[in-house]
Amino acid sequence: MDKIRIIGGKELHGTVKISGAKNATLPLMTACLLSEQPLTLTNVPHLADVTTMATLLASLGVVIGMDGSETNDNGHHGRVLSLDAGNIAFTKADYELVRKMRASVLVLGPLLARCGKAMVSLPGGCAIGTRPVDLHIQAMEALGAKIELQDGYMHANAPNGLIGSEIEFPFVSVGATENALMAASLAKGRTIIHNAAREPEITDLVRCLNAMGAKIFGVNSDTLIIDGVSKLHKAIHNICADRIEAGTYAVAAAICGGELTLQGINESDIEALVSKLKDCGVKITASNNNITVKKDGHIKATHITTAPFPGFPTDLQAQMMTLMTLAEGESEITETIFENRFMHVPELMRMGADIKVDGSKAIVKGVKQLKGAQVMATDLRASVSLVLAGLAANGETVVNRIYHLDRGYEHLEEKLSACGASIERIRG
Repeated sequence: MDKIRIIGGKELHGTVKISGAKNATLPLMTACLLSEQPLTLTNVPHLADVTTMATLLASLGVVIGMDGSETNDNGHHGRVLSLDAGNIAFTKADYELVRKMRASVLVLGPLLARCGKAMVSLPGGCAIGTRPVDLHIQAMEALGAKIELQDGYMHANAPNGLIGSEIEFPFVSVGATENALMAASLAKGRTIIHNAAREPEITDLVRCLNAMGAKIFGVNSDTLIIDGVSKLHKAIHNICADRIEAGTYAVAAAICGGELTLQGINESDIEALVSKLKDCGVKITASNNNITVKKDGHIKATHITTAPFPGFPTDLQAQMMTLMTLAEGESEITETIFENRFMHVPELMRMGADIKVDGSKAIVKGVKQLKGAQVMATDLRASVSLVLAGLAANGETVVNRIYHLDRGYEHLEEKLSACGASIERIRG
């Protein structure tokens, strides 16, 4: 199994091109199931989760084509993925594929809307909490589908098609909002989604669906209105930049020192993080779709509470905690989204961090120095938090079980090495 070896203490200088967003790419890929005509996605990141989703879609009959890197007629750069769901041969999403990645559940809505039936395994993914599919089921049932859970699968049927309705989520769910949006796009009549997620990835999905011929209104608000259409058509869509990757490199600059320019990201997409970093004394400037991050003196402690967008992202909590281990003073980090998202804490403590966990809160007392150690990654964002700790630590750090990293970070070692980090992958 691969490992990452880091010699800490190097400042970072240079420019990092931010990749297409993983959390936008996966639902966008499933949107191809809604149309008989091809969907072309550009700025597609090279990630294990993208490969898993492509394999799942291919198992349903989607014809997939990939260009390594090109500029298309719209001037978009990066990998180009074509998805042709003209002939959906199967409507079963098998356990062996779905267990690897929770986002696989996003085939449920499109299959129901297009084919009137779906059999989808209950999903897997990172072990950061239960993350039940109840809201996905609730949304599909509100649109008229009948769903039974049997032998680890969701058996969903809507033989007469989906019917527009009002969907009221009891709490914000990005995945359930995405499934509901796609299903409602082909439902008969109007659907109104209340308490919808507002993440930039939701906005990106709406942009793509509307380009395919959907009629969705209320983007960037918590109330989405969808007037169902009979069919969608082909489209070309450029995937938005990965705000979590951008935030991770912003924290890297803050924890290591030096200066990094993050290319292709808007400050508004990571405003909650930018605000906290500025509170910590980090200097941040933004212009022309770029953000420059520079450590400006000592890092000050701050308090963080995760929340749905536009609040502080749960996907940046572990990274920010790592920064707080070296801050002056005491920080309090409260996790409100996932109940098991402090699994990186014992590993950070192996490196000399002073952290105490009390339920959903972690109290972090800054120390002067982290020490390199052998550590074990437990989930995607925990993995990268340990890489950040290793970059700042004194001596050698080896991060084990890094397959999680390959699910969400494109060319991590190469991007960091190009900016001066001493980091390498050890093949196992």
